[in-house]
Amino acid sequence: MKHSSKRSFLFRRLLALSLALAVGIAVVAHRQATAEPAAKVMINGKMAGVFFNDGDSFRVLKGPKKGAKARLAGFNTLESHGAVHQWGDWTFGELYTIAKMATLNGRKGTWSCTTDGDTDTYGRMLLHCEGLAADQIRKGLAHAMTIDDNPSKPRYLEAQRDAIENKRGMWAHGVPEFVLTSLHSIEEDVEGHGTYNRLVSSADGHSIKWRHTNRYDECETVCLPVYANDEALLPAVLEKLKAEGADLIGEMTDEQLLTMLGTYQRIRLVDRPAPEKHRVALNALLLGYATQGLFGTGASSNGSCVLHVPLERRFGGTRAACLKK
Repeated sequence: MKHSSKRSFLFRRLLALSLALAVGIAVVAHRQATAEPAAKVMINGKMAGVFFNDGDSFRVLKGPKKGAKARLAGFNTLESHGAVHQWGDWTFGELYTIAKMATLNGRKGTWSCTTDGDTDTYGRMLLHCEGLAADQIRKGLAHAMTIDDNPSKPRYLEAQRDAIENKRGMWAHGVPEFVLTSLHSIEEDVEGHGTYNRLVSSADGHSIKWRHTNRYDECETVCLPVYANDEALLPAVLEKLKAEGADLIGEMTDEQLLTMLGTYQRIRLVDRPAPEKHRVALNALLLGYATQGLFGTGASSNGSCVLHVPLERRFGGTRAACLKK
């Protein structure tokens, strides 16, 4: 009995020491993890420690702007809160892997960024990090993006052409004419400004606002419809438009009008070079033409797709079921 009791004591002692050692290692690891920022970024010439939430945004942990949340302008990485993007021969899960790779690529580098104090619609500090942007884009982990009609920077577009030609990253299994980057269901329009989804050109990075009045269900897949482009039909539509919509087309040349009509024929949305102030009316007029079959009568196929998940259902304990798969 004495030997058994002694062995029991030694076992408990050894177990306690093992647990203490494990706790000690965990504490040291935690201290190391919290003491060292995930990445180092120069912001307006001053070093800051940051944590990349995804490949195009981070939170400042150390430095003059400690606590600030930043959105990196000029490019866009895929959503990293779940497998929500799909196009071409990609699966949702495969493009989710690309999104995670973009986050890791941001974390492993040391980057230089500038800001003039501007913020985005979510109140995040806007930063310009050209080296990081070009690196993410060239590796196919991001795409060039502006938020208006203007094309992206030449440096970014050259990097994107290189990535597309070499089928890197997100371009390995298809190149949609427009990447659907964000969805907004009608109930999200709390200020009455209208609802739109953002489409970004894979050719030059400019954006189109896909205005709509749709209510999307949680975990609903929304895709941009893409129609066959029969250019032989466009001259007749052009003449009809010039006769019926002269006040909407302004001083656009025939070449510009054919460019606009070609885009509309493919995605049923008015884009450049139509005057922005007339695009809603032009969309309505051309929808009538499309309903008459003037652009063709073929069925549409899916372009870029996104799984809709409201912002409040993307993280934590209230995460949507489709993001837990």
